[in-house]
Amino acid sequence: MAPPSRDPWLDNVKMVLVTLVVVGHAIGLVEETAGSHWVYDFIYLWHIPAFVFISGYLSKSFEWDRRRMKSLVYTLAIPYLLFEPALFYYRREVVGEDVTGPLWFEPHWTMWYLIVLLMWRLITPILKSHWLFLPLSVIVSLVGGIWDTEALMIPRFLGLLPFFVLGLHLKPRHLAHLDDVWVKLAAVPMLVGIGIMAVYTDTWAESALLWYDTGYSEIPIDNEFVFQTRLTVMMVGLLGAFAAMSLVPRRGLGWFTTMGTATLVVYLFHGFVIKTFKALGWPDFTASYPIAGLVLTMLGAVGLTLLLAAPPARRVLEPFTNPLGWLEARRDARRRKGSSSDDSASSAPTSA
Repeated sequence: MAPPSRDPWLDNVKMVLVTLVVVGHAIGLVEETAGSHWVYDFIYLWHIPAFVFISGYLSKSFEWDRRRMKSLVYTLAIPYLLFEPALFYYRREVVGEDVTGPLWFEPHWTMWYLIVLLMWRLITPILKSHWLFLPLSVIVSLVGGIWDTEALMIPRFLGLLPFFVLGLHLKPRHLAHLDDVWVKLAAVPMLVGIGIMAVYTDTWAESALLWYDTGYSEIPIDNEFVFQTRLTVMMVGLLGAFAAMSLVPRRGLGWFTTMGTATLVVYLFHGFVIKTFKALGWPDFTASYPIAGLVLTMLGAVGLTLLLAAPPARRVLEPFTNPLGWLEARRDARRRKGSSSDDSASSAPTSA
């Protein structure tokens, strides 16, 4: 039986979202420039919820069987074990950043998503078993803000859980409505409205709430309002995620769609490039030319995403993202080649 074909829309969405991940992290280089806080807050209001939702949607088939558990180890656990110390020591020894904390137990910078996604996947068979886990996950998210710890990024594991569970429970027929004309027409003013809200983030909320990793005790919002504010941030994130995804083309876009299959390569390697630019003094340049610096940084982030996702770079870097899978694929290829050679030899005519 032939495997089902990939949905080009999902690959398009993944490529858009991973590009925004790189842009968001790159803006950290120019946080003192005019407009950077607005762009940052606008992106972070909805792009992490969208990324988590897509991760949940693509996790529907996960079960506690040997094949899927092996895939989980190969594609999430091992990359986390390898790239967490690699990025940590690169930032500390090469870039000169003062990064601390125990490796693996407290994920550093971009590595949090790998361990959190791994934990979500492990409980996926439970979360997808009944729709009641969706409202329950919202309660868990609101209460999760009480925890103030960086251990295994538990606050993010709890805080972003509703978006993952929603992805598990929505079906293709539900997402097909994102292609409705009225949804697309509403998407643009929705994103414009979120953009306006981002200008006043610190008036109605706090930027820290957008990261889902800060305990309520560290957020300067009265206790009686912080739960309501968290819920508002979640609703804005959900609406923004669906609005943005509705504008992504459903059809295949050639090379762009193909690049959407290389999001893990982009995610694991972009941090090294961004931190290299920091070490080279890019923040000093942008401080002198704030507007140009912000524009160039964003364009550079988009270019970096395209470069890392391009087939030549992917062929070189992908073995590092899944080394055991790559070794197994090479071993299987050699076996098939050897088997093919043996079959050819056995079927060759012999002389009398």
